[in-house]
Amino acid sequence: MDLKESMAVNLRRIRHEKNLTQEDLAARADLSMRYVGAIERGKVSASVTVLGQIADALGVDPCELLRQKSS
Repeated sequence: MDLKESMAVNLRRIRHEKNLTQEDLAARADLSMRYVGAIERGKVSASVTVLGQIADALGVDPCELLRQKSS
């Protein structure tokens, strides 16, 4: 799994754990809901700036969004 896919999976999981909609997260991170959805689907790669905005909005360390599952 590449980092884009890992971020997509982790973002969706963490967002759900915090009971946030894509719209809620987008508003907190000052991003468009469409862009958040594209990141969650692995269609686009987020810049490190956006990674930081999303991590701040979720209240997690940015590395949590990139962590790859151990095999």
